Amino acid sequence: MPQDPMDFEWSYWIEWGRERILWLLAGHLLVSQVSRLLVEKYKPWCLMVYGMAACWLLLGIKGFAVILLHAAISFAVAQFQLSLLTWLCSLILLSTLRIPAVEETKRKWYDTENEYYLLLFTVSVRCLFCTSFSLEYCWHAPTQKSSHSFPWMLAYVFYYPTFHNGPLVNFDEFSKQMRRQEAFSVKTNLSILIVGIIRIFFWWCLAELMIHLMYIHALYSSALPLESASYWALGGLALAQVLFFYVKYLVLYGVPALLLRMDGLKPPALPCCVSLMHSFTKMWRSFDVGLHRFLVRYIYVPMGGSQSSLLGTLLSTALTFAFVSYWHGGQSYLWYWGALNWLGVIVENGTKRILSISVIHDLI
Repeated sequence: MPQDPMDFEWSYWIEWGRERILWLLAGHLLVSQVSRLLVEKYKPWCLMVYGMAACWLLLGIKGFAVILLHAAISFAVAQFQLSLLTWLCSLILLSTLRIPAVEETKRKWYDTENEYYLLLFTVSVRCLFCTSFSLEYCWHAPTQKSSHSFPWMLAYVFYYPTFHNGPLVNFDEFSKQMRRQEAFSVKTNLSILIVGIIRIFFWWCLAELMIHLMYIHALYSSALPLESASYWALGGLALAQVLFFYVKYLVLYGVPALLLRMDGLKPPALPCCVSLMHSFTKMWRSFDVGLHRFLVRYIYVPMGGSQSSLLGTLLSTALTFAFVSYWHGGQSYLWYWGALNWLGVIVENGTKRILSISVIHDLI
């Protein structure tokens, strides 16, 4: 039975995974386990070299140079130890991905659109990693300088399991766990690997079953069936789509999360089932945990967050969603999506504050 071809993200990453990425991830696993067994002290540098080689192989010398240049510029700007300047640099680097002349130049480097899009997706995710490192560098004490060197930035930026699509791991978490040396057990790691592969295979089969039988995205791409459907049917379609999105990211984040565990690191929690969520706030906290931690640590809390005035809370939340919308591409529909999510979070938190007033609480 033919599959629904309208979900670009799933088709794209599955195709790349089958062709090259899964093999490169297997190579990372081999290098990681050998280095943990023989040269634990040098594991970060072994994985850094492997990640750079994998980047060169997949994206070519020019793609590799772009990512290295982004890292070098971010590190140079971080030397001023000014958070505002670091953010300005990150936004400028991110904006270069949307300059038409630059886009056309990068397209000419590759034979297919898929190769260009791989560079685009990779650089977008690397921008977040460079931002995380640079802000941590701005905040670190002089005694921590050795753990915030340029080689450590490269080890973080070129860490291959999270290289193309995430999940996002903040630099402070990555460096602490990567520097930690612990006992290595082949038997324990083998059991983690086997159980992890079985779980990911089950999720992949479920996603393939959904995309071969349900045709959710094909229905959404045509106005005629949507106009003739009842409200109950539309609600069912919406639920089916977000459930597929959930299962899809169990696979796309499950593979790198498994490799993180094999490397002795603690990955961000996998997405929580959307059927268990009833609020915008919980959705943002528990679906993409890595992105949520990034947004809270580097945007929401520095801008005041929930500890500031009502106006400050509104502003910090608005800036957080504005960045999310811009990072995802900045198209008009993404700004609407971000604004609606911001409104949903504000209404929920405002309602909680009102209901926490003792008089109203007693009345209820």
